Amino acid sequence: MTPFDLVEPASLKEAIALIDPDDPDVRPIAGGTALMLMMKAGVFRPRRLVSLRKLGGFCGITAMPSGDLRIGAMTPLSAVEHSPEVARHAPVIVRAMRKLANVRVRNVATVGGALAHADPHMDLPPVLIALGASVSVVGMSGERTMPVEDLLTGYYETALAKNELITDVHIPAQDATRAVYFKVTAGSADDWPALGVAVALVAEGSNVKSARIVVSAATTKAMRLKAAEKALIGLAVDDATLKKVADIAADEADILADVRGSASYKRELLRVYAVRAVRAVMQASGEPH
Repeated sequence: MTPFDLVEPASLKEAIALIDPDDPDVRPIAGGTALMLMMKAGVFRPRRLVSLRKLGGFCGITAMPSGDLRIGAMTPLSAVEHSPEVARHAPVIVRAMRKLANVRVRNVATVGGALAHADPHMDLPPVLIALGASVSVVGMSGERTMPVEDLLTGYYETALAKNELITDVHIPAQDATRAVYFKVTAGSADDWPALGVAVALVAEGSNVKSARIVVSAATTKAMRLKAAEKALIGLAVDDATLKKVADIAADEADILADVRGSASYKRELLRVYAVRAVRAVMQASGEPH
């Protein structure tokens, strides 16, 4: 690892001022679980890291009277995992956290860092997209809000300007929405997934009123499968409907091959797990089988 300077600003304004958008060798660091691995591998050789650890007001979880959740960007993943507010308002997040990497990583990695890193194998982004979450972003030009699905633009790429930082995540009240997340790994349960599928539905009896279907890991970014969603809305969930939705999902997703499996293998996984996820939600158990 090459030598670098570490600066620790005490305010958000100071942190943003230290991140030079024209200098690719300057980068912010939150938990650093992914960035440090990249530095050790020689993928990234920074001249300066701007630590966000001393910034106040961006760590914590707040449940609103409306049922909305706000999670500060510097909140460790382990805090999300063990939060009674998250368990009450968005239990699918807690279940997903239990199999994300390992406890050592979850104790250090942050919510904002996980999103800004934009690794398509991360478990949190597809779940947040399925729940309709958004992020607040601050830069030199001010503050803006965007859906998580718009934040992720490509393979390790986001819509963030180089001197913008995520400050918090907003999860709207889920009300009648039920959601599940399936993580399919080629190794251990906490390994990087070959496929991730998150599904959030509102149903009335056996009929689907609204749907969000998100695929990750097998694609360049976590992304909604809007054609598959459309094929499900307004219909009773039966074997014929599920087969149609699964086929549309497999055709719609731009599947990539890697060391975890071929594109054809992952496409078949998506067919299978899209069906399993929808069935799990419709069974109203909230737990994948």
